Amino acid sequence: MAKEIERKFLVLSQAYRELGQGKAYHQGYLAENDRAVVRVRTIDRQGFLTVKSATLGLVREEFEFEIGYEEACEMLEKLCQKPTIKKRRYKVPHQGLVWEVDEFELENQGLVVAELELPSTDHAFEKPDWVGREVTHDKRYYNTELVRHPYQEWRGEP
Repeated sequence: MAKEIERKFLVLSQAYRELGQGKAYHQGYLAENDRAVVRVRTIDRQGFLTVKSATLGLVREEFEFEIGYEEACEMLEKLCQKPTIKKRRYKVPHQGLVWEVDEFELENQGLVVAELELPSTDHAFEKPDWVGREVTHDKRYYNTELVRHPYQEWRGEP
């Protein structure tokens, strides 16, 4: 069982594009309750099934399994809550850590979020110049929430 310690931030500029290469992600949610969420995802031509515990502060339990790409696509099409999430993810190294920058598409077009996975909750880090305000505790930025309430519907919200 892996633990995920993650922080989320808004992105101020596209400078990260020069520092990493983007990959196509498509993900959807099969089940969600107050204890866990089950996600299916494709990354380019790979499929994954992930179970994550509900967030407890910054720490979550995470179980991820590789599955067939075709099966993942079928689950995304037939079983997942709509809309699904499409995004391009850039992995950008910075001072020994890797920032994951998600450029959302379709119903979430215009939203760009940077995530940072940390080895511990008290691990010190420095934000790159292109990283802005922290939104870790703002549920609107959770991918599960972006399915229910896409960014394009926010109407004047920051």
